[in-house]
Order: sequence, then C-alpha cells, then structure tokens
Amino acid sequence: MGSPFGQQRPDSAETPVLNIELPTRHPFDARGIFSFLEARAIAGVEIADLSQQDKLIYARSFILPSGPAAVRLVARNHGSEGWSLTAELELADLCDQTAAISRIRRLLDLDADSSAIDAALQEDPALAPSVLRTPGIRVPGAIDPHELVIRAIVGQQISVKAARTHLSRLATQAGGLYTSSFDGLDRLFPTSREIIETVPEPAAEAPLDPQRVLRLPRRSISALRGAASALESGELAIGFESDPELLRQNLLRTPGIGPWTAAYLSMRVLADPDAWMRNDVALVSGAARLGILEPPHSKSASHRLLEDYAQRWSPWRSYASMHLWQAASG
Repeated sequence: MGSPFGQQRPDSAETPVLNIELPTRHPFDARGIFSFLEARAIAGVEIADLSQQDKLIYARSFILPSGPAAVRLVARNHGSEGWSLTAELELADLCDQTAAISRIRRLLDLDADSSAIDAALQEDPALAPSVLRTPGIRVPGAIDPHELVIRAIVGQQISVKAARTHLSRLATQAGGLYTSSFDGLDRLFPTSREIIETVPEPAAEAPLDPQRVLRLPRRSISALRGAASALESGELAIGFESDPELLRQNLLRTPGIGPWTAAYLSMRVLADPDAWMRNDVALVSGAARLGILEPPHSKSASHRLLEDYAQRWSPWRSYASMHLWQAASG
C-alpha cells in the first residue's frame, strides 16, 4: 500500500537535515521516557538505542501537513547539569519545521513544570520515595493523534510486547515506504485508509485466517476497523486541541473503546495531567509495590481503593500513574 503523499520522500542526499536544540525544563527523566518509547517501538517506523549510559537515541518517521518526515532525538547526560536534547529533522518542506517541533515537544512532554509536579506528589509519603528516585518523570504524548487511537485499540488487554509485534506486522503490511538517512527507518505508520484497505473484516462464521495481518480476536479486528473508518470519515474527530469532554463522549460512543482507552488517549493526546485509567492492572501492581495498597484485596476492591486513594494526587494523577507503572515494571 502506498502513502497518501507518494511512496517515498525525495532522496535523502537532496534533503537537508536540520539540527535543533530543544530547551527542556529540569529535572527531566530522559531515560524513563526514552525507555517507554523504546518498549513500544514499531519496527521500521521507530528505532531506539539506549545502550549508552549518557547518550540516548530515539528516531521515528511521521506525517506532517506537507508530507512525510522523520526525527532523530538525542539526549545527553551532563551530570549535575542534567540532560540536554537535540533533534535532527528530515522534512519534506521547511514550512513544517514549527509543526514538527511542537509535536516533538508534546511527545516528550518537554514543557511540563516538573519541579511543581514533583513537589505536589511528594506530599504523599507513600509516593515521595518514587519521586525522589525519579525526579522529573514525564507523561509520553502523541506525535499523531490518529496513530495513537489505533495503537491504543490494538494494545487493549494484551502485553506491551504483544502489541508491539502486532503493530509492527501492521506497519509492514499497510504502511507506506519511507527512505531516511536515519538507520532503521523505512516505513510510515499506516493511515486509517490504508488500515481499512489492508485489514479485512473477519467473516462472522468462518475460522480466522492464521496468516491474517493482525492475529487478534475477531472482536478486536472489528473494533480496529470501526475506529479506522470513524477516523477516516471524521465521525471520530481527535486532535491536540480537542475539547476534553466532547472527545471523551465521542470515544465512548466508538465500539471497542471503553473508559480506560478514553482516559489513556486523553492523557497522551490532550496532555491531560489528571487522567486516571480505571481498572488498570499495572497501576494496582505498582501501588502494591510502593506499599500504597496492602494485600489481600479482591481485584475489584483493589481498583476501587486505589481510585479513591488517587484523589489525593489530583490534579497530577497522570504523573502519579507513570510512577506506579514504573514501579510495576520493577
């Protein structure tokens, strides 16, 4: 399948790479957010190298108003001075530079007032040790709202690793080709139209094809196609400036999207600092590791107790959630 902007961008030798310094509020947990992106990196669309202690790399392709683009982000640790960030940008048109920088800053949550957030969360003695261990924790944003809807639906009720496998297969089968000077990037994440054209609706009665593009249950595939169709038609409108309550209502009207996914999308697309992913198993696990929940409790009781407890973290529950997820991952 081809990209709506043509199969490939112009030859990389003819496309200049812009080098841009990205001002960052400190403290900044660079390794935490780069690790989050690395764990979810889709083959061909994203690549990450976190093998060095003082230099972290994350690169990806994406689509801007004038066409395909790519960015290579490099974080360098300067000890007591903290982390610095640079972006190398490949653009189809230089007029996309402002839009590209804005999306990158959203993706890495660079404008968060981390000192104020840390100070507020440290008021809870149970969360304070995690904040001290990981100052400046960030909430990963979205570089493309439509892409994140697809990723969120595919990732429902499966592991991060499994979701990455499914999404990498989807990108290979449906995404447009991309030529980049950044090693490891050769695909664009598929558009909604490309997904509809590549992922057929499974027959109601016939057995599922074991070689299907997305080896997910019938219900999940139908939900994905429905969301892609709603995005393509404009029935589901989601953007960085969407009205939060209207977006939540529209998401919940979309088959296959429940309260957890709506809250997750609000957190990552709208940069909602106070989103709460109700009934999230990893949040409960992290809370138990931090001593916030004392076992034993039933599953439903644990979720209810944690949701009640989390009220004390408002209006920063999204950031508290990152601490709990980090604790859950060990």
